[in-house]
Amino acid sequence: MPGLKTNALYYGDNLQILRDYVPDESIDLIYLDPPFNSNRSYNVLFSETSSAASHAQIEAFEDTWHWGKVAQDTFEDIALHGGDDTARLLKAMVDALGHNDVTAYLTMMAVRLVELRRVLKPTGTLWLHCDPTAGHYLKVLMDSVFDPRRFVDQVVWKRSSAHSDVTQGARHFGRISDLLLVYSKGPDYLWNTLYTPHSQTYMDAFYKHVEPGTGRRYQLDNLTAAKPGGDTRYEWKGVLPYKGRYWAYSRQNMEEFDRQGRLVYPKRGGVPRYKRYLDEMQGVPLQNIWDDIPPIHSRSPERLGYPTQKPLALLERVIRIGSNEGDFVLDPFCGCGTAVHAAQKLGRQWIGIDITHLAIGLVRRRMEDAFAGLNIEVVGEPVDLSGAQELAAHDPYQFQWWALDKISALPVGDRRKGMDRGIDGIIPFLESRTDRKRVIVSVKGGGISSKDVRDLKGVLEREGEPIGVLVTLRAPSREMRLEAVATGAYESASWGRKYPRIQILTVADVLNGKKVEMPPPDSPFARAERERDQEGEQGALTV
Repeated sequence: MPGLKTNALYYGDNLQILRDYVPDESIDLIYLDPPFNSNRSYNVLFSETSSAASHAQIEAFEDTWHWGKVAQDTFEDIALHGGDDTARLLKAMVDALGHNDVTAYLTMMAVRLVELRRVLKPTGTLWLHCDPTAGHYLKVLMDSVFDPRRFVDQVVWKRSSAHSDVTQGARHFGRISDLLLVYSKGPDYLWNTLYTPHSQTYMDAFYKHVEPGTGRRYQLDNLTAAKPGGDTRYEWKGVLPYKGRYWAYSRQNMEEFDRQGRLVYPKRGGVPRYKRYLDEMQGVPLQNIWDDIPPIHSRSPERLGYPTQKPLALLERVIRIGSNEGDFVLDPFCGCGTAVHAAQKLGRQWIGIDITHLAIGLVRRRMEDAFAGLNIEVVGEPVDLSGAQELAAHDPYQFQWWALDKISALPVGDRRKGMDRGIDGIIPFLESRTDRKRVIVSVKGGGISSKDVRDLKGVLEREGEPIGVLVTLRAPSREMRLEAVATGAYESASWGRKYPRIQILTVADVLNGKKVEMPPPDSPFARAERERDQEGEQGALTV
């Protein structure tokens, strides 16, 4: 097994990455938010499908797993590597529910949960983020993988405000919550209790006194106890505790309280009371319903355009509870990278895994934007021409996304044939404050000819854009280069320069650092805010 690199992104199927790179009992905390299309009709999820149906690869913005050959092979693999309890449970689920998207999803999750348990330290916890569509099945599945005794808690996170589904004919309650299922590897797991502030109602009822001069809120607390704790039946300034009661503190402590001004004496004499300040209290221990972390709204500065993006505060809370500084955090479905962002911010070591270059590129940019001077290594992406050729042969779409990421182009279009209309990516730029233009990018991983240059020229004319870039795996012919030169140049009045109207960049060029010739780009990607400190989450939350 190769050495494990931390603070790195791993490209590929997380099952294979876990088996190839992550040693046994090496991770302190695992957070996963696996893709699942809960927006589809619940009944459709349970429709029977043929075992010969093609398997759809998970994509960064498409939450579907289907029953097909891959699911069937994985189902059989669990019988060999998943443990008797997990294999029996999964077989029972498939027998009962049939071959459909839900059982394919559970099959894919089962084999990964087995690996995730393997890499988790005995003191570690795993946090599985899901919604109610399949949460009950995942709970039973995790019982079989981890043992029911290792269930720690189920957190309900209020992820949105009230829905108006009723006005659209819905006959159910508004669905506004997600679940986080928490399991431990062993009985002695790490757990940092967090505290939330007291409510205003509680403070008004129990801390209604305000100290003149300081403005500190306080309550008056009892100084007596029902049982003696040593020499606690003494007289204090002429006062004894009530009959059958004792002082709760020693004479030495009472003298210190008196010196600090913490004793409040009744006007008519009697037993004094202890002044307990609100600002000395830790707050309310965090409960398992979290309604104080709002979702990412459309105008949030956090928003990166990823459809299932979770708030940074949510992941900071999870990581603060289940790990300490320097610990190892793993997100095997890192998506847009919120978990690894939170881990970096809180001083943890981290590993992020994703199966698409689209997500990997997004996370890399996010981390480098947020943390000054941070350079992210991506393990598993092509670093030379032979690696790029292998990726293009294995998965043309992943090659396309990788190539676009290398020139900072935003992917557009759809995997379905003909949907991209000759545009694989774009790089916007500002010709002037009011004139936004685009570089059109076309990626070719196979054979190329002069026709590709003419096609790109036609796209530029149709779209009314000034510059086109053809990214090719193979070297272009002399005729292609002449055809490109013949299309002329775009002259930018604002920038006082001419740029080739059609440019051909080979993958070798890109790997060697060659750039698109264009005016300064207006990045098409949402930028993560620069982190200025390491304090993390809501300041009111305490450990």
